[in-house]
Amino acid sequence: MQNIRNFSIIAHIDHGKSTLADRLLEFTHTVESRKMKNQVLDSMDLERERGITIKMTPVRMKYLSKADGQNYILNLIDTPGHIDFAYEVSRSLRAVEGALLLIDATQGIQAQTLTTLEMAKNLNLKILPVINKIDSPLANILETTLEIIKLLKCAESEILSVSGKTGEGVENLLEEIIQRIPATKNNLIELENTNSHKNNVNHANNFAALIFDFEYSNHQGVILYVRILNGKIKRDDEIFFVQAKHRFLVREVGTFNPERVLNSELQAGEIGYVVTGIKEPGIAKVGDMIVKNNSTLQNVIGYEEPVPLVFASVYPESQEEFENLRAALLKLRLSDSSLKLEEEASGALGRGFRCGFLGMLHLEIVTERLSREFQQELIVTQPSITYEVTLKNGEVNKIYTPIYFPDHGLYFAVREPWIILTIITPQNYLSAIMQLLNNHEATVFDMFDWGEDRINLQINMPLRELMRNFFDEIKSVSSGYASLSYKLGEMKAAQVTRLDIYVNEERIAPFSRVVSEARAEEEANEAVDRLQEILPAELFRVKIQAYVKGKIIASRSIAAMKKDVTGHLYGGDITRKMKLREKQNRGKKRMQKDGKVHLEHETFLKFMKK
Repeated sequence: MQNIRNFSIIAHIDHGKSTLADRLLEFTHTVESRKMKNQVLDSMDLERERGITIKMTPVRMKYLSKADGQNYILNLIDTPGHIDFAYEVSRSLRAVEGALLLIDATQGIQAQTLTTLEMAKNLNLKILPVINKIDSPLANILETTLEIIKLLKCAESEILSVSGKTGEGVENLLEEIIQRIPATKNNLIELENTNSHKNNVNHANNFAALIFDFEYSNHQGVILYVRILNGKIKRDDEIFFVQAKHRFLVREVGTFNPERVLNSELQAGEIGYVVTGIKEPGIAKVGDMIVKNNSTLQNVIGYEEPVPLVFASVYPESQEEFENLRAALLKLRLSDSSLKLEEEASGALGRGFRCGFLGMLHLEIVTERLSREFQQELIVTQPSITYEVTLKNGEVNKIYTPIYFPDHGLYFAVREPWIILTIITPQNYLSAIMQLLNNHEATVFDMFDWGEDRINLQINMPLRELMRNFFDEIKSVSSGYASLSYKLGEMKAAQVTRLDIYVNEERIAPFSRVVSEARAEEEANEAVDRLQEILPAELFRVKIQAYVKGKIIASRSIAAMKKDVTGHLYGGDITRKMKLREKQNRGKKRMQKDGKVHLEHETFLKFMKK
């Protein structure tokens, strides 16, 4: 155990985590030269295309130290950088003793740097500050060093410099990891001492491992990603889930190099995988522990459950695909425990699922994976958040979907979640950002100089405003130089209302949404204009209306299809043509009164894909 080091790389998005991981794998000869490629730990096509990490990836490296001539095992967990996947970062940090805090020399400390650093500090991990991209002509190493000293209160000699691109400084980084990150230790004794059911236990034989992630295989069932806290585990051992109270026989154990490699056993301090053979969902859970039957250990570590912030309904284009969509979502949930779902039905769209996501990027990634990996053609409704509505009878309801938001006059008050937003921006973009924040109902409660002509803004903002293209607008007004991160704040009173769309005086429930009262008219006009564009003409005039608080605030119409009913007549008495036109007008009035507009799936798809 003295020769094992477990660590993660944490950083703001695009600061070079995956590139540095490539150099570490290359330098330790973990991956053969002929198999080496960029972002070698990013296995998903989406990750490689977008240049981002979505899923944490563990890998085991072997390294011969030049300082003491000993062989070491270095277990790295590469983590995502985007704020939507901060939950992945928090899980990986529970399984390690240290973290490399990576900072881009061309950008300095960014908003998400602060968020990930706070997570690592809360877990008492050893932090190694590392400046990356020192080879760049835009690198400002001195200013970045001063920022790190100010942030961490550390000495300049503690800050390491590397280039993930060229490999400069990587050998020194490996030696510093060995010297400064603590060796793995016997965590089980500490855990037993915190347990209320203390008794005399032979810790040497007491096996325990923490589940920090898992995946699903059609052939092998659930494959657990574990950190061994104490003891050993091997094939055919009978293992017990502490929380799930479920037993299974171990089918296989091994390590990540970075693909799975079969081992005879896993020992205390190591990070590896365990094949369970379990094919039922809901048994394996991140944060649960696995033990042997003679263990007295209770589950004392655990993780907080991920809280979905954004909700959207997902429907198959064809109802014949509903069961395939269910199977696809359940498989995705086996590898993404932050995805929440429940079945729902809509009169217009049929059966589908109400899904909870950690943010807009998470929603985008999940729907893209459903399309690519499971060939699902989807209709995705307008994203919404959770509202807390107090009805006039005193009952408090949580509303996850606009369809169930009560009618105006039936409720007393509405509360909504706010976020605490951190934005770090160059000073010359401050004016444009302040204007943007005003448009998104945000208020700045703190502002201070971050150095290098940059300002740190602390902001309160309604969570719903994130879904109004906020990320893209911030990047646009700051020319890409502003960075941001956020965390969930408290619930506050909300000035919102439900916007309903009626087509020929029939409410179309999937088009309903909850909007700010201040923007209700603007959103209503956008919606009716959009429908006027995409709805086909009928034999009668079609009315499109937007209702708020029982009143029509926007209206459009589509003219009836025209047909010249007198075109076949030539000459003769004019009254013949007049009678035909009167008959046509009577028919149009009858259709106007009784006619119904049937909305095709394609119409919903076009509207949702706005």
